Amino acid sequence: MARKMLSDGELNKAAGAEEATETHYDFDLFVIGAGSGGVRAARFSANNGAKVGICELPFHPISSDEIGGVGGTCVIRGCVPKKILVYGATYGSELEDARNYGWEINEKVDFTWKKLLQKKTDEILRLNNIYKRLLANAAVKLYEGEGRIVGPNEVEVRQIDGTKISYTAKHILIATGSRAQKPNIPGHELAITSDEALSLEEFPKRAIVLGGGYIAVEFASIWRGMGATVDLFFRKELPLRGFDDEMRALVARNLEGRGINLHPQTSLAELIKTEEGIKVISSHGEEFVADVVLFATGRAPNTKRLNLEAVGVELDQAGAVKVDEYSRTNIPSIWAVGDATNRINLTPVALMEATCFANTVFGGKPTKADYTNVACAVFCIPPLAVVGLSEEEAVEKATGDILVFTSGFNPMKNTISGRQEKTLMKLIVDEKTDKVIGASMCGPDAAEIMQGIAIALKCGATKAQFDSTVGIHPSSAEEFVTMRTVTRRIAYKAKPKTSL
Repeated sequence: MARKMLSDGELNKAAGAEEATETHYDFDLFVIGAGSGGVRAARFSANNGAKVGICELPFHPISSDEIGGVGGTCVIRGCVPKKILVYGATYGSELEDARNYGWEINEKVDFTWKKLLQKKTDEILRLNNIYKRLLANAAVKLYEGEGRIVGPNEVEVRQIDGTKISYTAKHILIATGSRAQKPNIPGHELAITSDEALSLEEFPKRAIVLGGGYIAVEFASIWRGMGATVDLFFRKELPLRGFDDEMRALVARNLEGRGINLHPQTSLAELIKTEEGIKVISSHGEEFVADVVLFATGRAPNTKRLNLEAVGVELDQAGAVKVDEYSRTNIPSIWAVGDATNRINLTPVALMEATCFANTVFGGKPTKADYTNVACAVFCIPPLAVVGLSEEEAVEKATGDILVFTSGFNPMKNTISGRQEKTLMKLIVDEKTDKVIGASMCGPDAAEIMQGIAIALKCGATKAQFDSTVGIHPSSAEEFVTMRTVTRRIAYKAKPKTSL
């Protein structure tokens, strides 16, 4: 089959035409990193006729410079195992709620952490093998070892036994993801990251979580749902900085309602090992004792060991690979997708970038990734899901008045169970165009509902179209098509022009 490849000069005419006689390479494409983005790029490129090689570190649930695994962060130590633990954590409250639905639970119900942990490990091993089969079925050659770039068209793979083998490739793709980071707090070696949190041998009865992002509130919810005492420390007034403020406030109330102790505008000053556990001193001088301390304080691009500076690949201050709209670096033969580029660090975004890369380089269809209306979810309990602009972002970007529609209610299930936990739904509308430019929901099944709303926003749906849609009754989702009354109008304030 003839290969339809993008020549090195097609996206950048200034690079000049390729030589008439093309150099022979071992591979058309070599991918470093077999996570979600790397595997997608490898498979789709191979399906377009490219000869593809890919390398990945040996499998282990907890990553390091020496270990990783096909499937990457999402499959092995991220989204998938986390969601399994979230499911496990929800059963405690479901059993409580079941009593008012007529279920008599007379015997003491025990939770066995090690049983769930083994089931989680079994599942990620199954998925790891599936990813390997996907690569094999696409005729992608998989090498187990650490890859580094030693030239614009050369990758060196250090194998498990320490031997090094070099391969040449017309194109090289960096898809090495990101790694969890620990702040440099005295005693930080006593803390764990999300990697270890997903594989703890013993369930922690007392947990302290530092951080206010996705991972922090998710693990706080998981451990609390399983019966632990949880204290959550974060620097801002509310968790989940960058999300809609109204939603952040509800998430905070729900976390507290579930029994999580919140410590806003508070960090940790020191961790000390004691016979009773880990003594934690807060930035306000308070003392706590915990069985485990989780640092969920961010991730950094996993690029340090790739030898990029020596090859001339440009990085930003955070160590992320700088790329153009097509995921191409300043070296024409080297590309990068996913968290290593620090654009939108979500697995589905890495998949989108990888698909666009394969279309651009080997499919004959130059394609830019589209980052508008990317939906996402935070799997705290209950979850938060959003798409489009938050109210604050809408006001900042407004060229006219903004209309805000909200619906807060007690879900039907809670009216019988007696659980006091509100659901909140929200639509942001540009009054001039009537387009819905943002949607958010905090409540049961938020992620499942928001995926459908995301399609509507991607299609440019108007509020009138939402209103004309017949709802599914009885459901929480129908509230998105029955919000008729404006909660508030935010008048447009033109920003003063300045030449400064």
